[in-house]
Amino acid sequence: MSALRLEIRAADPSCSARTGLIHLPHGTVRTPAFMPVGTQGSVKGILAQQVRETGADMILANTYHLAIRPGDETVAKLGGLHAFMSWPGPILTDSGGFQVFSLADRCKMTEKGVVFSSHLDGRKFELTPESAMHIQENLGADVAMCLDHCPKLPAEKEEIDAAVRRTVRWARRCREAHTKPDQALFAITQGGPHRDLRERCAEELVAMDFPGYAVGGVSVGEDREAVHEALRVSTPKLPWDKPRYLMGVGRPEDILVAVEHGIDMFDCVWPTRNGRNASCMTFEGTVRLRNAAHKEDTRPLEEGCPCVACRNYSRGFLRHMFMAGEMVGPILASIHNLTFLQRLVDQARQAIVEGRYQAFSRDLLAKWST
Repeated sequence: MSALRLEIRAADPSCSARTGLIHLPHGTVRTPAFMPVGTQGSVKGILAQQVRETGADMILANTYHLAIRPGDETVAKLGGLHAFMSWPGPILTDSGGFQVFSLADRCKMTEKGVVFSSHLDGRKFELTPESAMHIQENLGADVAMCLDHCPKLPAEKEEIDAAVRRTVRWARRCREAHTKPDQALFAITQGGPHRDLRERCAEELVAMDFPGYAVGGVSVGEDREAVHEALRVSTPKLPWDKPRYLMGVGRPEDILVAVEHGIDMFDCVWPTRNGRNASCMTFEGTVRLRNAAHKEDTRPLEEGCPCVACRNYSRGFLRHMFMAGEMVGPILASIHNLTFLQRLVDQARQAIVEGRYQAFSRDLLAKWST
């Protein structure tokens, strides 16, 4: 079978929003889709079954971190990521390119690839386009990502141009090295805030005919308007019949804007990181559980939410868990935030089908801004 097939079910005539299904070897993903992040083989603090119960179809894991520990060969011997994580559905693995940005003080880049000084023990670890493909094939994800050069912003245009050129060269090497027929390989567009670089990068990568494309180089130091501008420039250059993935973006406001521009897939640590810090999102706005106003509050986090936190516990109980330093608080808050994002993209899908996506998005954004 083909490693990936995109089936577009509906498109909103008033904008570029679309909804459909991505068919992959381990299952079908409803789009727009939010992928919880399981960097080291687990969504932090949450069991795989609990992640599934939030409504997630697909999750993400990280090439760099899993190659460092426990090692991709070990994961392969344990049955691949699906068995290793006890996650039967589709999985996407990042290439490790983001760590070139996030661990910039621990790596050295050459045309061959990147040499990291491990954040665990300092040992040298080399990641090249070819080894990134080998590692991701060992991990066995449904979707693998090309190794790219993600520059930190702000940066001079010449530096971003060099990153774009390297990203294209590395994408070609990834394509040549990739051998797993039941794994789809996505290319990543770069270009920072520069329209001409974004357009050129997208055009050159599209000419290589990858199964899917990502918009990269966002959430790396730029403001929100710069992220939205990257979408306005990049997305129209990407094929209509291929999945479009916005990397590292998961704030509800940004998801709504990105869907309007035709993005299909998202990932971010936002829901679990905020949950661990007692911040929970609802359709009425943010609830900060450490606030004393919740001390005797008998209400759930959100009426009508099907998550285990909202079905069983009060805001007062959840606040107590955080104030007492109990693990249950961050776990339940994380589950709620993950469930919220799945409800958000589910409602977005329905709004697209009904041709009212812009009104749906506009109403929520107005509510959250007050």
